[in-house]
Amino acid sequence: MLADRSGNGRRTHCREEAHLMTPPQDVVEVILNDHRMMEDLLRLMRSIEADRQAALNDFAHLMIAHAEAEDTSVHPVLMPFQDTDTVEHIEAAHREAPKVLLALLEVREIGSAEWDWRLKQLALVTARHIDEEERTLINRACESLSQQSRAELGAAFARTRADLLGARCGSVVHVQRMVHADAPA
Repeated sequence: MLADRSGNGRRTHCREEAHLMTPPQDVVEVILNDHRMMEDLLRLMRSIEADRQAALNDFAHLMIAHAEAEDTSVHPVLMPFQDTDTVEHIEAAHREAPKVLLALLEVREIGSAEWDWRLKQLALVTARHIDEEERTLINRACESLSQQSRAELGAAFARTRADLLGARCGSVVHVQRMVHADAPA
């Protein structure tokens, strides 16, 4: 809980404040919005009434852009505040997620048993990532960064993410390159 900053006598949580800030470039808000969008896209991928291929494509682009923007702009600032175990978990998740995503991108038939199983694996990896990040990095940003620093970091994250989304970074070819570049020689 944070002391009242709104003038209404009510104490607020860091995450509540992120949604009240303008402009919406607060790093906490941007990352949380991406997490909610990923969860929504996973729901669409489960639905036989949705355009599952479009949802998968959108998810792939968002997940890769989100991860790469975090790696370049957020992690260098916040990782020094984390314990070694947390850093290792976050880095492992960032290595595992593209592999699981690629396995789903390469499934030939949407709705098949293989699709359902690969989608379940992607949902599990995503849920673990979101949980770990919201319990560690997001809370650390709330504790350690000023509003101005959060806004600056959020703007840098958003710029990198937008550039990557514009480059369609979640294409099968790009994800394959990522996975193979990360594979041991």
